[in-house]
Amino acid sequence: MPELKNLAILDDYQDVTLKLGPWDRLPGLKKTVFRDTLFDEDKIVERLMPFDAILAMRERTPFPRALIARLPNLKLLMTTGERNRGIDAAAAAEHGITFSGTPSFGAPTVEITWGLIISLARKFPSQTAALLAGQWQTDLGTTLEGKTLGVVGLGKLGTKVAKIGQALGMKVIAWSQNLTEETAAAQGATRVDKATLFAEADVVTLHLILSDRSRGVVGEAELAAMKPTAFLVNTSRGPLVDQPALIAALKAGRIAGAGIDVYDIEPLPAGHPILSAPNTLLAPHLGYSTVENYRAYFAGAVEAIEAYNAGKPIRVIT
Repeated sequence: MPELKNLAILDDYQDVTLKLGPWDRLPGLKKTVFRDTLFDEDKIVERLMPFDAILAMRERTPFPRALIARLPNLKLLMTTGERNRGIDAAAAAEHGITFSGTPSFGAPTVEITWGLIISLARKFPSQTAALLAGQWQTDLGTTLEGKTLGVVGLGKLGTKVAKIGQALGMKVIAWSQNLTEETAAAQGATRVDKATLFAEADVVTLHLILSDRSRGVVGEAELAAMKPTAFLVNTSRGPLVDQPALIAALKAGRIAGAGIDVYDIEPLPAGHPILSAPNTLLAPHLGYSTVENYRAYFAGAVEAIEAYNAGKPIRVIT
């Protein structure tokens, strides 16, 4: 197959892709970086029509079937990471497009999760603001030792989060639709039903893949079941949570607070209701955004292009 000539690098918010990857190994490849995110399909098609290769940064720009069908020059579509539910793999295959992933680290999201949990429990945002205003120790935080951590989704990331909770002396309970008592016990957790988890947990943290089944897994009923002293943390995917229901619960003081790194719309537009909700700690989807993770992403993208050019595609997603 002919070598790829024209690569589009999408949604590079920090303008770091060409700085952190070994792109010098591909001197014959033209590389064009786009730092903004487009939402209009016609504008996306107009932008991407000339390219035979595209590197997508996670789910920032989705590639549904309709969009893929309108990109006849595309030969290789890459996603950072090992999977991307925002790209229609079947449609790519039907149009003769190779869809490849890259290596990644799992730890950055675990670290962000615990950064949010500890910051909420110890009231870092309000106490930092008070300190900068000339005040000293204006409130009391909450000790996590002896509390209950509720993990929704005890997979690769959920298990790592649970282990840290155990190290801090927390009781860990877990639920997902396919989780068994044996699997939970093997990780030192107790499998409970969904209603019990939301009623008993002092911290609920979400670690599910977004799917039709998991969308809205946390809604008005789950939030109403939580303790008024409990925190909700979401570093997985925004649509797992019914955001209007969460905002209403926060405004009514039905839960103590929420730590959020993912949203129903990204980038989050100015004036979004979550920005004015009380008792929140908000981050701009930092879970995977580290130098080490990006180096793994972009080295993997270079490898994928080299492999495609050699006629031996790697890490193909079907």
